[in-house]
Amino acid sequence: MKLILNILGIFVILFLMWLLSYKKKDVQIKIVIKGIVVELIVAFILMKIPAGRAVLGAMSDGVTKVLSYANDGIEFVFGSLSDPTAPTGSIMAIQTFAVIIFVSALFNVLYYLGILSVVIKYVGKFVGKIMGTSQVETFVAAANMFLGQSDSPILISKYLNRMTDSEIMVVLVSGMGSMSANVLGGYMGLGIPMEYLLVASVMVPFGSILISKILLPQTEEVTEIGDIKIDNKGDNANVLAALTEGGATGLQVAVSIAATIMVMISTVALINGVLGIFGLSLQQILGTLFAPLGAMLGMEGEYIKQAGQLLGSKMVLNEFVAFADLGTVIKSMDYRTGLVMTVALSGFANVGSMGICVSAIGALCPEKRSVLARLAPRAMLGGFGVSVLSAMVVGIITLF
Repeated sequence: MKLILNILGIFVILFLMWLLSYKKKDVQIKIVIKGIVVELIVAFILMKIPAGRAVLGAMSDGVTKVLSYANDGIEFVFGSLSDPTAPTGSIMAIQTFAVIIFVSALFNVLYYLGILSVVIKYVGKFVGKIMGTSQVETFVAAANMFLGQSDSPILISKYLNRMTDSEIMVVLVSGMGSMSANVLGGYMGLGIPMEYLLVASVMVPFGSILISKILLPQTEEVTEIGDIKIDNKGDNANVLAALTEGGATGLQVAVSIAATIMVMISTVALINGVLGIFGLSLQQILGTLFAPLGAMLGMEGEYIKQAGQLLGSKMVLNEFVAFADLGTVIKSMDYRTGLVMTVALSGFANVGSMGICVSAIGALCPEKRSVLARLAPRAMLGGFGVSVLSAMVVGIITLF
């Protein structure tokens, strides 16, 4: 039954994206089939092939080990407050958000040294050959395996004014359907297994291109860019400057996330206070509205409504709030349920992300601001669809 629901879910997501398409008659079935098949193959390699599982496990252990070194700096600055077993208990702002600062600094160094750019470039070429997409849009889709919705467009900022609307849609969908490496440590601090998060990240390029080309097929003439060149150094004079700048950026991200979560949770409490008069809550409403998606993810029993509630929280509030709720129950879930729910919740696709994308990318290329504003609402729904579609594909593979 789970298999049937997952397959039905894939068709439902693809149909909904087609209904949202700007050019329904121009949607190419070939790229849709190719995208689904490639996602199935990638998921199968990661979860069923011994070598793939070994690589995924090694990556998960490696990332977890690197993140653990952040504890030394956190303990030095915050002392006993950094110990979740101390009388003060676990403090999210310290145990979770402080890790974001460390990861941001490390990734800025990798970017400065050109290591990150090389990895993205070769992954992008590989994805482009499979999906048959232009170099610049494939590059940014691949970059979103590691970078966030406002970070990856910086890499191709000099080419944005030459990109078609369809290529811009890829930039938006892949940004809102992805997770930044900066916040992976934060999610892990909430109790989400790193292995699950990495599976979600690997699925981003293929799912993003697939959904984007349904929402807005490529009918305009593409400007051939040639070999994409990236300025790795930026304003940094050396590695130390890159490290400190990355830490400062990470602090801004951590403070922004903390502020957003405080505002969102307080707003939910206010809404629940009003709805409580009628014996309702926002969680109950979201759980009911999104329960069909929970069922098509292959959830059972109480997890159907819980999955609906978490998916609704992600779209209406943000993924951090949803992951915080998932983190409290994920240990009680079986492997498949926990993995599928993590992949489904991964990504920045929420109402607030539309404003972030339009303002951040619009600042890089003002002449595309009107295009961004026009495409953003459907791109947000597309980014949401990327994560749910990937979760359904992963759910199918876990059944064999």
